[in-house]
Amino acid sequence: MFDIGSIDRIVAGVILVSLVAFLITRTRWPHIPIWAFMAFTSFLCVVTGLTPIDRLSESINIEVILFLVGMFSIVGVAESSGLLEALSLLLVSRFRSVRVAVVGLSLAFGFLAAIAVNDTVAVMGPAIVVFISRILRVDPKPLLLLLAFSITIGSTMTPIGNPQNMLIAVESGLKAPFISFLYYLLIPTIINLVITALIIMRLYGIADKCVYVLVVPGERIRNYRDAVVSGLALALTIASLIVNDVLALLGMPHIEHRGFIPFVIAAAMFILVSEPREAIGRVDWGTIVFFITMFITMDGVWRSGLVADLLSLAIPTPVHGLQGFTVITLLSLALSQLLSNVPYVKLAINYMKDIGYTGGDEREWIALAMSSTIAGNLTLLGAASNIIILERLESQYGRTISFMEFLKVGSIITITNIIVYTPFILLL
Repeated sequence: MFDIGSIDRIVAGVILVSLVAFLITRTRWPHIPIWAFMAFTSFLCVVTGLTPIDRLSESINIEVILFLVGMFSIVGVAESSGLLEALSLLLVSRFRSVRVAVVGLSLAFGFLAAIAVNDTVAVMGPAIVVFISRILRVDPKPLLLLLAFSITIGSTMTPIGNPQNMLIAVESGLKAPFISFLYYLLIPTIINLVITALIIMRLYGIADKCVYVLVVPGERIRNYRDAVVSGLALALTIASLIVNDVLALLGMPHIEHRGFIPFVIAAAMFILVSEPREAIGRVDWGTIVFFITMFITMDGVWRSGLVADLLSLAIPTPVHGLQGFTVITLLSLALSQLLSNVPYVKLAINYMKDIGYTGGDEREWIALAMSSTIAGNLTLLGAASNIIILERLESQYGRTISFMEFLKVGSIITITNIIVYTPFILLL
């Protein structure tokens, strides 16, 4: 007789391998977007029974979907009004050389991600980067890679930088998560942001030269009404997310489903802008489809039991010190590529608590947060923010970044990041 559980694990493994294989060989079929193949894998999960069709509503995270719809709407109006170009000029005008500009961008995106969620910066970042690349007269591709890497690195250092950090801060039992994160991760994060910018410049041969910006930022505004409305909406969204997360960490009343905040603010914005239809039309629906179908696919893989088996094999009992750090880091780097980091961390938290990890195991929880986040710098599938940037790049600018190119650069960045973080986590 066949073991149904074993069959499910085999099917889940085949689906994951197929997904990775498609990404590696995607240059042969550039007309097929990632969201289309992810939609196909979700179809396979449903027809094979990994994700029961009657349970689809449970597998799809509507909070994330509405978060993206809201952010795309707000950023779309900010972009069409000229607000993002004006902000870009204001930022670049502070720099006097390309090297300073690239390092400054890395630090700016990183710190913004640390307080405003990396996916927020991923939505609005590509338009800023493409415009700045024209001013600096450099290829936008390395700067877009820098955007992806810097928001991942920057989001590592606070519990509100990304969803997986928030999960760890809330569910691990850490007594003072905000202080713990900053204590271990602030300094190495700043170091990594600077080093990453310099590595990108070296790998892509970006020459240092003087920067002169003669254009007045205000002249880039094409629609002052929409610029004011979108600017207020963006500022209110970021402020609300920060305040809400701080209230959550302090145990005070807050909005539990934080992803609804941008959508609610965007809902108020639509009636105030010049062209509401144009605003909703700027939503990147390909990215929305990707996330919906990713949730279905990953739910099926999760239900198969494949990931739980891998966790129990690698960490049968709690391990600490250098061994614990190494196992948790390597496991997070590997499994975050297959599940993406948020679904992986959800499973890892439950498993680690079940085998005996407590809030007192501070280094192990920080290691999980760091490694599952930095895993996003290794491959395109490692972080949802990478897919947001890639889809924006392909759909709006007709450019792309291949899986292998991201991996080649990302492997160097990831190894460097881990080397920098390791002594601060183990020795402090």
